[in-house]
Amino acid sequence: MALIHSLEKSGNTLFKYRGQIPVILFILAVPVIYFTDYSFIFSEDITYWILMGVAVLLSLLGQVIRAIAIGTANKNTSGRNTKEQVAEALNTKGIYSTMRHPLYVGNYFMWIGIVVFTANIWFVLAVSLAFWLYYERIMFAEERFLERKFGQDYLDWSLKVPAFWPSFKNYIPSPISFSMKTILRREYSGVTATIIGFLFVEVLRDVFTTGTFEFKIHYIVILAVALFISLFLRTLKHHTKILFEEDRS
Repeated sequence: MALIHSLEKSGNTLFKYRGQIPVILFILAVPVIYFTDYSFIFSEDITYWILMGVAVLLSLLGQVIRAIAIGTANKNTSGRNTKEQVAEALNTKGIYSTMRHPLYVGNYFMWIGIVVFTANIWFVLAVSLAFWLYYERIMFAEERFLERKFGQDYLDWSLKVPAFWPSFKNYIPSPISFSMKTILRREYSGVTATIIGFLFVEVLRDVFTTGTFEFKIHYIVILAVALFISLFLRTLKHHTKILFEEDRS
C-alpha cells in the first residue's frame, strides 16, 4: 500500500475512535499524578491558583474556539458523525477563513488545560506530541476526502488558509449568524467532561499527596451542577423542540 493511502486509511480509522481520547487521558493521568511532586504547589496558595487559572483559561479558550465554529455552521458542513467523513458543502468563511480545522484546535486547548492542571511539564509535552501525531492523520484523511469532493474549490481555499495555527489576513465574515441554541444542543457533553476532568485531577492529587480521601462538599456541588445542566440540556434536545433549529446540525 502506498504511503499516501496508508496515512489516509489510518486517519479514517483514528477518526472513528477520536471520542475515546478523553478516556485515554484519564487513564494516563493516574500514574502521572501519582509520581509528580506537588510540594511546590502546596507551599503557597498563590501557586495553586495560578496553575488552576492558566489551566482553566486554556480549556475555556478551546471551548470558545469550538463554540465559534459550531455556532456559525449549518447542517451541511458540520456534524457529529463518528463513522465516516461527511460534508455536503465547503465552509470557507468565518473562523474557517482563519484555519482549516478549528474544531481540532479547540479540542487541543480544551484537553491540554486539564493536562496542564496535573502540573507535569513532561505530560504536557507528551500529550501535545501525541495529539499532533493523532490528529495530523485525521486531518490528512479529512482533507483527502474534501479534495476529492470539492476539487479546485477546496484546493484554492486550502492554499490560503493554514491548517492549525490561525491567520487573519484573509478573514471573511460568516454569512451565518451565531446560534447559542446550537451550542447548548451540541456542546453540553464536552463542557461536562471538561469539568469532570478537572475534578478527577484534583481528587487524585489530594488522595495521592495526603494518602486519604477527604470529603469536600464543593466537589459534590460542582459535579452535581455539571451533571444536572448536562441532563437538563440533553432532555431539552431529545424530548422537546426548544433547541431545535431548521438549518443547523
